Amino acid sequence: MNDSSVNNKHVVRDTNTSPKTTSKKHKKKKRKKKHTFLSVILSFCLICFLTVCIIGGYVLTNAFLVINGDAVISLEDEKNNQNQTSFIYAYDSEGKPFEYSRLHGEINRIWVDLEDMPTDLIDAFVAIEDKRFYEHKGVDWYRLGGVISSLSFEQGASTITQQLIKNITGQNEVTIVRKYNEILSALNLEKNYDKNDILEAYLNVVYLGSGCYGVKTASEAYFGKDLNELTLAECSVLASITKAPYSFNPLYNPESNKERRSWCLSEMLTQQMISKAEYNSALNADIIFTNDSRYVADTETELKKKNDDDIKNFYVDYIVDSVIDDLVNDLGFGVSEATKMIYYGGLKIYAAVDPNIQSILEKVYSTRSAFPNPNENDTPDDPAVQSSMTIMDYSGRVVAIVGQAGEKKQDRGLNRATDSPRQPGSSIKPLATYAPGIDKNVITWSTLVSDSPLIINGESWPKNVDGAPSGTKKTVQYAIKVSLNTVPAQILRNTLPGGVSTAFEYLRDRFHLKHIVEGDRDMAPMTVGAMNYGATTLEMAAAYAAFGNGGMYYEPYSYYAVVDSSGEVILPPKDESQKKEKRSTEEILRDIIENNKNTVATRAIQEDTADVMCELLQTVPTSSYGSGYSVQKFPIMCKTGTTDEDKNRWFCAGTPYYVCAIWYGYDIAENMHTTLNPCGKIFLDVFSKIHNNLEMKDFAKSGKTIQKSYCANTGLIAGKHCPVGGQGWYKTSYLPKQCSSCTSIPILDDLEQLIEDTGILELLE
Repeated sequence: MNDSSVNNKHVVRDTNTSPKTTSKKHKKKKRKKKHTFLSVILSFCLICFLTVCIIGGYVLTNAFLVINGDAVISLEDEKNNQNQTSFIYAYDSEGKPFEYSRLHGEINRIWVDLEDMPTDLIDAFVAIEDKRFYEHKGVDWYRLGGVISSLSFEQGASTITQQLIKNITGQNEVTIVRKYNEILSALNLEKNYDKNDILEAYLNVVYLGSGCYGVKTASEAYFGKDLNELTLAECSVLASITKAPYSFNPLYNPESNKERRSWCLSEMLTQQMISKAEYNSALNADIIFTNDSRYVADTETELKKKNDDDIKNFYVDYIVDSVIDDLVNDLGFGVSEATKMIYYGGLKIYAAVDPNIQSILEKVYSTRSAFPNPNENDTPDDPAVQSSMTIMDYSGRVVAIVGQAGEKKQDRGLNRATDSPRQPGSSIKPLATYAPGIDKNVITWSTLVSDSPLIINGESWPKNVDGAPSGTKKTVQYAIKVSLNTVPAQILRNTLPGGVSTAFEYLRDRFHLKHIVEGDRDMAPMTVGAMNYGATTLEMAAAYAAFGNGGMYYEPYSYYAVVDSSGEVILPPKDESQKKEKRSTEEILRDIIENNKNTVATRAIQEDTADVMCELLQTVPTSSYGSGYSVQKFPIMCKTGTTDEDKNRWFCAGTPYYVCAIWYGYDIAENMHTTLNPCGKIFLDVFSKIHNNLEMKDFAKSGKTIQKSYCANTGLIAGKHCPVGGQGWYKTSYLPKQCSSCTSIPILDDLEQLIEDTGILELLE
């Protein structure tokens, strides 16, 4: 072998890696990757562990501090606040306040000491709600664990202590955070109060249906008895209501209650609270409830119950809802807390109601005396026609309101005047079309507009209710008077800048119709009131008030002020300057009333626009609804409204004293087949009674309008040779030009006037 071959072999070995060397390198790389991966996993686990430790430590520390801290809820305060009745005061004709109504804390929830409750009643609640109540420390861990392990949350795991917390705070959201806080609060409560305190509070605040909070009012409502008169069977009835106050209400669902109270008695027997004989006797007891024909109450008890159960009128309902809303929106209360303050907070509410007008309105509506058919059948299967009405002054004060026709049977039920929007029909036209057009100076009293339909998607629209379009031009005043549909459609399409969008924005932003939606930004809603939801009589009355008060919109209000139990005025809220003032409650109250401080005023339309609109609406006749009504001696501005197929009828009207809106129709809309608008007669009847002793006066004017004759041919101010179409009211800032297109051959009188005007005789001389 020569040297060169050897060298070549060495070269080959040097330039190629051996198998052993490659294997070692791969193993090192794998070990390095594995080591890196393990490091990441361990680091992640360590971070998670530290995070859990930190969070766990925080949670445990927080839990320890809450559980061992001061009481999170004061049961003493809860007890002391139960018997404070709230009063509503109205003002008489001399401006002096008097008690108008009571919102009774002691009626809805009367606090009773535990020692004055029957043992059977206490045992019944414990047996069915929390059988280990006397053993646990606020939380039944056995029960909670069972619920979690079975993944069945139907029965829940709340103890009486936890339920008490939920009832007091009003917090019942189904969330882990709320449940966690509830558990801590329960443990805290049992650290600070004994079992009897907790049980007493629970039995006094638990809701038992039919507006009853606490066992005493429930006992009176369902049995007409005091607590110490209850039998074992009756005690089991009350305890059986708590799970579902309506479903197990013994007055409405007696069979469901009977089934559950059987289980309650069985639990009491199992837990050795009653004997077998007592169980059998209670199980088969014949219980007489207050809605049973056999029920006979003690005279004193019945009289008390009648006074307690007086149904409040719609104005009181409106006040309660308004105060709750303002406590929530202005002072930050929760709804439950605000409601509780109304009924148990000892408030003094100074109402804006006019008691006389409210009484007149209630009588007309409860008897249906002004309705076409006062004795119309009214049953669940065949309900009678319904109606609502709101009456206001011109600065936001709601003087009277009623939300249904017929007898009112419950508190805070459906108030159609405030909570039931309906399509307004033609009553929307002054707000959506005519007022914006006059405000924008594009139409006047006598502007001539074509009485012709538009062509939309190849079809003519709209039609007039009282006949086919004439095809001729009509004045704005005539179109309002006879409620043409074609004229406002033409104005929106061809005259008003921005068209339907401008109309929509006037309704939403200036007249504050709260139920208007984006889907209403279209021709039909803005022209003939065919809206998705519509408006309430409260909203329409407030909007129409702008035509009689110089163009201002005032937010409607039902009360002047609310004073809390300590004598401080809490509504309307004080501003910063008022907080520094040291004035008596009487002074503050007087200032609020005299300066109309519980309403917000904004400009809806210009003063002269309002004057013209008021005069235009006074040309709408009311004689077709009857004559001889005393209110017809007063100037009346009004506008009717009818929707398709005669499903809704409206009448919005005002005198120099008051403005109102009336809706009439069925709750489930159907054709009423009425010839005349029934709302017109209701208006005349109610307002005649209201105006019976009022002095005659006219609508106030701004001084920025003038009355002029207009040309029948052009709608301009009549010239010398124009056929006069009538007298119209015009803005002095936007007065139409004088017509110059009408000519005629002068007759003798005209010729003499012409000679005098030109001074020809003087020239000849």
